[in-house]
Amino acid sequence: MIARLSGLMLAAFVGAVLFYLSRFWTFSLWSRDGLAGIGALRPQGGLVGQWLRGSDFAPFELLIWAVGAFLVLTAVQRAIDFFKRDGS
Repeated sequence: MIARLSGLMLAAFVGAVLFYLSRFWTFSLWSRDGLAGIGALRPQGGLVGQWLRGSDFAPFELLIWAVGAFLVLTAVQRAIDFFKRDGS
């Protein structure tokens, strides 16, 4: 029960981080100074677009984000499966 709950919480946290990195983040939960004073963590999200701005890959921002999100979620699932070997 605890393992499933912790796995769900980890997946929800990773999902929220991936959502923040995407262009679809619309919440402004902290000041314009950035989260904890870190200017790179702006409140509007969309960090993948910001990182790709000015490069040849900028038009493919959504595709790059989707592939990256798939790979990250797959890695999280494999890590959870690796640590849950007892069969429960």
